[in-house]
Amino acid sequence: METRILETKADMARAAGERASESLREALARKGGANVIAATGASQFEFLDVLTQAPGTDWSKVVLFHLDEYVGLPETHPASFRRYLKERIASRVHPAAFHYIEGDARDPRGEATRVGEILTRHPIDVAFVGIGENGHLAFNDPPADFETEDPYLVVTLDEACRRQQLGEGWFPSLEDVPSRAISMSIRQILKSREILCMVPDARKAKAVRDCLELEVSPLRPASILRTHARTTVYLDRPSASLLGSARP
Repeated sequence: METRILETKADMARAAGERASESLREALARKGGANVIAATGASQFEFLDVLTQAPGTDWSKVVLFHLDEYVGLPETHPASFRRYLKERIASRVHPAAFHYIEGDARDPRGEATRVGEILTRHPIDVAFVGIGENGHLAFNDPPADFETEDPYLVVTLDEACRRQQLGEGWFPSLEDVPSRAISMSIRQILKSREILCMVPDARKAKAVRDCLELEVSPLRPASILRTHARTTVYLDRPSASLLGSARP
């Protein structure tokens, strides 16, 4: 794993976006197509702007999946990740396909199985991820399941995770934040050929420090990224501000 610290969020987004574009072009040149996992959330706004505006990517040969979606939330809701991805990626670049998680499907476990079966037929070239304020990776809150081979899981969101969603302005109150989600599993994320992890802002500094400097543990789900040789973590100065201060 490599860690890159940039001065500002804009610098971080630019560096990560340029590497992401390179990864897509490499996959397209190597095998004529690319399979990608796209993250959501406020931490990804600037990165996705850079990525979708970069020249030289034949998006008509790119297939995308996303990491997670709230159970029971319709696509029309402002916090819907399907809505986010359609607005911030699909409508801008028009990929070959985007396999969305239907969070409001009648049977969430059946939906997890459905999209998981599609994913297993598309080995991932590059995954774009972030780290939550509680150290989560996708919606795998601590203690995360490091063992399951299921591509997607139905998970229960802890209060820290739900408070982050509230704090980012996606919901009017904590009671409005769903308590369950369909999330890509830890092992499935680690099957990606390359992982780019973008983590800006001071509110993520403790999670960044703990995940990068303390023991790899399900209590710090994103710490597992340290076991993946082709992971690059992109930080800005605020999110990197506590590095070097970890205590066991």
